[in-house]
Amino acid sequence: MAGAVQSGNISKANPMNGGHGLYSYTKNSTYQGKVIVAVKDLIMEAISEKLNSCIISSSNTICVADMGCSVGPNTFIAVQNIVEAVQKKYQSQGQGHSGLPEFQVFLNDHSVNDFNTLFRSLPPNRNYYVAGMPGSFHGRLFPSNFLHIVHTSYALQWLSQVPMEVEDTSSPAWNKGRIYYSSAGDQIAKAYADQFSKDMDCFLHARAKEVVCGGLIMLTVPGRLDGSPHTRVFSNVCYDILGSCLMDMAKMGITSEEKVDSFNIPVYFSSPQELEATVERNGCFSLEKLHCLPLEKTQTSIPEKARAISYHIRAGLEFLLKEHFGHEILDELFDSFNRKLEKSEVFQYGRAYSLFALLKRKPT
Repeated sequence: MAGAVQSGNISKANPMNGGHGLYSYTKNSTYQGKVIVAVKDLIMEAISEKLNSCIISSSNTICVADMGCSVGPNTFIAVQNIVEAVQKKYQSQGQGHSGLPEFQVFLNDHSVNDFNTLFRSLPPNRNYYVAGMPGSFHGRLFPSNFLHIVHTSYALQWLSQVPMEVEDTSSPAWNKGRIYYSSAGDQIAKAYADQFSKDMDCFLHARAKEVVCGGLIMLTVPGRLDGSPHTRVFSNVCYDILGSCLMDMAKMGITSEEKVDSFNIPVYFSSPQELEATVERNGCFSLEKLHCLPLEKTQTSIPEKARAISYHIRAGLEFLLKEHFGHEILDELFDSFNRKLEKSEVFQYGRAYSLFALLKRKPT
């Protein structure tokens, strides 16, 4: 028997809301879509400058993977940007239209992702072939030396699991009374940072086996500036507000404090320095570019912003919240969350940044 295929299903699934309903990811991922548009020029530039000529001359089929694709239209925008950039690169090398490669695109997410909605939404006139690849990107998903380009956007901030010590009542890092790390003690923040580091190690180790020499990884994650406190990150403040709403409901007897104590959001916002350290530690990729991009502020009213953020976070966290607390509390929870957002100062002092990193596979 040949060597066994390694499963990628080694992490806990946290699927976004599927379908096309009011709280679906499809209808509430506009911000992620804006980020993909914002990095388009960086992707075009990366492929133009860094995609190896030997790949262009030797490959009739370019294999692309979008990891953490979810269900909305954003993955198709990202894929089309990549396909167009590669075609432009080929043409700049003197290849005519007849010499352009074909593209095999793999859309990856956990097996519980709403792939039905995803595939029903495929662009009808796409210029690439598509296949689904279920599994966790924290493990192996593809054969060795198979992928030419890996793209992931707003997915790697999701941890494979909540750090164990955060949920251990005997640990000094037990996160009692909170659902997140940003306003907790240093030990809890360190536990989250360490988990992010471990997960990035797993991600890069798996991709080092799958990406061809000279192949590219383009990743975009929500992050923060080097030295910036976690308490000033926009999304972190929002998660803390959501946690306060759950504690209010516990005090009213709608849920229990024990349930709140045992719930933690498995998300971490890294700094450029932390991201760079994981790449250096892995050693299989060169970090070609690293940009920190600020979020452009919208000019809508505070109530409109609060509602958009409430729907956005519900689309991302509803699965976890429903699994832990039951669906009965969701409407009341997010009504309370929306009201607190309107009264908070998060829109004045909260900061939102995206980190874009370009990695290139080193020669083996």
